[in-house]
Amino acid sequence: MNILLWGALPYVAFALLVTGLIWRHRYDTFGWTTRSSQIYESRLLSVASPVFHYGILFVLVGHLMGLFVPESWTDAIGVDEHVYHLFSLVGGTLAGLLAIGGIALLVYRRRTNAPVLLATTRNDKFMYVLLLGEIAMGLYAKLTNSSLGHGYDYRTTIAPWSRSLFTLDPRTDLMSGAPLTYRIHAVVGMVLIAVVPYTRLVHMFSAPVQYLFRPYLVYRSRGPLTERPQPRGWDRLDA
Repeated sequence: MNILLWGALPYVAFALLVTGLIWRHRYDTFGWTTRSSQIYESRLLSVASPVFHYGILFVLVGHLMGLFVPESWTDAIGVDEHVYHLFSLVGGTLAGLLAIGGIALLVYRRRTNAPVLLATTRNDKFMYVLLLGEIAMGLYAKLTNSSLGHGYDYRTTIAPWSRSLFTLDPRTDLMSGAPLTYRIHAVVGMVLIAVVPYTRLVHMFSAPVQYLFRPYLVYRSRGPLTERPQPRGWDRLDA
């Protein structure tokens, strides 16, 4: 089971991600979109969308720093384990709560606005459940294995395992000692990575790069409005 979950599943998830992106770009170009429902409701969306996107961005940055920045690097700049732990605990919790709050607002908007609800597909519902479950599981794993004084040091197990995947020599033994909640969080995360190309989350791989290099759009007015002569009609007869 260790080999299956921590030695094979990561590569299966990555393969599904890459092949899914290629397939989606080649055969579903016009479907590569968020299917925005802003036309139906914009007031609540203008609040919920930034809250979610900022929250999920902070969550992703925190994961990248925690998994791929070795402990020796943070020690070299004077950040000891306790300071790093507090930063991870407080910052990660706030980022997770921000992302969950954004998702909650987006789901509330979809449930209370009839046109938006009708535009919601089963794929969207599955994506919301999976994304919310992944973030909530990460928060639960962090809070149940940590306190302000100390906490589980995932940089000695989960982080080295993550980096070993890129050397094609996964250290599956490291994950066997990780808490169950962290292992569930990792499995759900790999499933989420695998399904990204097949949901509206695919738009995270889009960037309007072409707008930086395209020619300017020049708008010209039609010039001053002139009064056009009216066609001759019946002349009014004064009584």
